[in-house]
Formats: sequence, C-alpha cells, structure tokens
Amino acid sequence: MASKGKKEASQLANYVPVYVMLQLGVVNAENVLEKPEELRAQLKQLKAADVDGVMVDVWWGIIEGKGPKSYEWGSYRELFKMIKEEGLKLQAIMSFHQCGGNVGDSVYIPIPQWVRDVAKSNPDIFYTNRSGVRNPEYLSLGVDNQPLFGGRTALELYSDFMKSFRENMADFLEAGLLTDIEVGLGPAGELRYPSYPEALGWVFPGIGEFQCYDKYLEADFNCAAAKAGHPEWKLPDDAGEYNDTPDQTDFFADNGTYTTEQGKFFLTWYSNKLLFHADQILDLANLAFLGCKVKLAIKVSGIHWWYKVDSHAAELTAGYYNLKDRDGYRTIARQLTRHDAILNFTCVEMRDSEQPEEAKSAPEELVQQVLSAAWREGIEVACENALNRYDKTAYNQMIRNARPNDTNQVSALTYLRLSDYLLEPHIFDLFKIFVRKMHADQDSHNYVNPIEAMERSKAEIPIEKILEATEPLEPFPFNPVKDYFDDETSSTAA
Repeated sequence: MASKGKKEASQLANYVPVYVMLQLGVVNAENVLEKPEELRAQLKQLKAADVDGVMVDVWWGIIEGKGPKSYEWGSYRELFKMIKEEGLKLQAIMSFHQCGGNVGDSVYIPIPQWVRDVAKSNPDIFYTNRSGVRNPEYLSLGVDNQPLFGGRTALELYSDFMKSFRENMADFLEAGLLTDIEVGLGPAGELRYPSYPEALGWVFPGIGEFQCYDKYLEADFNCAAAKAGHPEWKLPDDAGEYNDTPDQTDFFADNGTYTTEQGKFFLTWYSNKLLFHADQILDLANLAFLGCKVKLAIKVSGIHWWYKVDSHAAELTAGYYNLKDRDGYRTIARQLTRHDAILNFTCVEMRDSEQPEEAKSAPEELVQQVLSAAWREGIEVACENALNRYDKTAYNQMIRNARPNDTNQVSALTYLRLSDYLLEPHIFDLFKIFVRKMHADQDSHNYVNPIEAMERSKAEIPIEKILEATEPLEPFPFNPVKDYFDDETSSTAA
C-alpha cells in the first residue's frame, strides 16, 4: 500500500480515480431527491467526462429525522439507483453532523430533532467552549458511551444507523456500486473538534478554541489529571478566543503554556480522546459492513493556518497535536491500520503563495507531512480540494499531490463540488482535461480496482504504541509542481 505507484496487474499504473462530490442537499431536508431529471443529466455529463464516481453525504438528520430507529431510505435508494444506472461508482459519507455553519455549507440540515431535544435538559451533550457556548453541529465525544438517548449511547446511535444502511442498501453493496464508506467523526464529517465554527463568529485565520468544557469531558480530564498525580491541573483558561492570534494568548505564545508539563499533558489527553473516538466508531463500522466489498475511510481536516508558528495553534485547538518536534498525524494513520481504513485529506489544491502572509499558512508542507505520515504507516490515502476551484493552477497542484513522486500515489481524488458552474462548457472543458491527467492519459474503461471483502478489525493498538508514531520523520520528497496540461490549450486556462 505504501507503494501505490506499483499497482497490481489488474490496475493501470499512475491512474488516480476521480470522484465528484454531489450537492450537499441533493436529498433535501424533507427527504426528497432534488430535481432528479436535472441530476441525471448532470451525472451523464460526468460519466461522459470519464469521471469514475461521485461522493454523497448520507445525512443522519434526514434518515432518522422522524424518531429513534425510524429510518427512511427511499430517497437515497432512488439516488443510488440513478448513480448505478449511469455507470458511476459511489463513495458514501455517514454524515452524523449538521450541515450549516461551516465554510461552503449552502443548506441547513441539523442532526435529528429528537437528539437535539435531549439538550434542552442536558446541554452538555454538545461540544462546549470555555465561555460555555454550545455547538450543536455534532455530539460531544464525551457522550460516546453515555446512555442519554432513549437508553442508547451516541456510539449505539451511530452503529444502529450504519447497520440500517447496510440492510437497506444490501443490493447496491453486493453489486459493487460503493467503493468506500467514509465514517463521519466530527463537524463537517472530519475527525476533529469544532474549534473554528463560522456560525459562532470564527473568521479565518483565527486560532479557534478548545472544545472540551462540557461536563463529561471536563470530568474525564479531572479524572485523568488526578490519576497522573496532578489533581490541581484544570482545563486551559489562557488559550484565548476564536479570532485571536497565537501571540495574544499565554497558551500559544512563544514558550507558552503548551510547552509546559501541564500543557503537554492536556494536549496529549485532548488529542488522544479524538483517537479513541475514531477507533471506537470505526470498530462499529467494521462490524456493520463486515463481509462487504467496501473500504472504510475517514476525513482529516487541512488546518494549514498558523502552521509556520511554533505552537501550530489552529491545529492544536482542533485536536491535532502537531509541532516541529511531534507528529500529530502519523498517530491517526497508525490508528487506522487496525481497521485497514483510508485517510482522506483535504486542501490539496492550495499553494503557500496564495495564502495571506498574516495567516502564517503552509498548506503545501502540511499536505506533504500528512500524506507521508499515512504512507509510512502503510495505509491508503485519498484526497480532496477544500475550496471550489476551477483553474489550472489548482488542478496542477492537485495532480502533483496525487502523484508526488515515483513511489507514492493516492488511491482516489474527490473533487469539490458538482454545480451548474462546473458544467458550463468553458469551465467543464478544462475539468475534463484535469480528469484525463489524473488518469495519466489512460482509458478509464481499462481501470479495475478489486476490493476484498471486509475482514474483522485487528486487535486494539495500545496507546503507547500509537504514541510512538509522534516521532517526527522527514516527509517523502515531492516533485516540483509543473504544468501537467502540456500544450493542450483551452480558452479557460487560468
């Protein structure tokens, strides 16, 4: 797996499949498939452009919206049938988060009302910042094992949903329509805390805030601190607010709290909770899809701002404990080896030179670090762009990151996002060239990617073994970006 350039005989060397994300509200909040005739025409255009498949959010808030264990899959079955009929493959996201409140969210789909109703008497089911502000995007991982939802824990809610998906989509799974199931693990479906919520006033490039002040996580931390012999240690009170810069806080400033024994203990606890959260849900996903010819995947957010500052403040508040002397991503990759899961990483379209100087941003270095970390651990890596882009500069960056050297290659790239604008002739002509270049100018009809039936997850990996992966290693070398469009001219060239 680490050597994705050396494909099996049944595959084409250097061919990277391209998926396109469907609209966030393709099945709307009322559980109705939006504009099916128009959608079918769009899928036909994607297929004609040799796109390999599409990615779809399967919204918990829609499917189980009417009440506990009352799942309504009809609209999604209609959608999946259409995708299958048009000859496309499918990546399905188990979207246990709210749509609305993050960058690019164009519709509002909350988590189920009956789940949110629990917060009326117990607001601590939601992630909470130091000021006590709750975030209803996703349930706090502090309630993963708390039977607060009609006797079920949050983990049981997720597990029951995934089991229902398998039962109701069994024919599509057996037919090989789905290539992977991306398991939502946090806001925007990403494995992270909701540290930078636009809906609560965050503005780029604010450092964000820690999100562990609900009573469950606070009690967990207090217990961990006491067990470590430091009952006097408390959650941080010096880490600033959403839109601060690192030097405006005592926690993230040069030689700040994050460098102290107490700060390191907190950050280790905070990031480890995220790892354990992912591990528990992936174990349940593995049980739900055992025997299916499909891969599990998770998404990791590309938090590239403040990467050039020693404290990596924005990454730390999100739960990625990543510093110059500590790799915060190889630990995630090592955890995924237990479940043979794919790490899907964002922001592969970005260049350092495009970012504002004051953000101290380094998306190129971040992508190189994270992809290298995953390949080192022997897992598959997929990627996607974080923002809508339609230009050659972004396409060239994505192609380079998908095939950065002669040894490593991503397993797939998912393009954000299907829209009328993408399909405008002069825009779509350039996109079609991009797809062909991702395919290394090879015929998509010859590409075969056999997926083995899912086996049971391996034994739990001790946290001590996972934390050995914090040792920083030099990333693999990436080739310089070039113009992969060669002499192919287009009036759309940016």
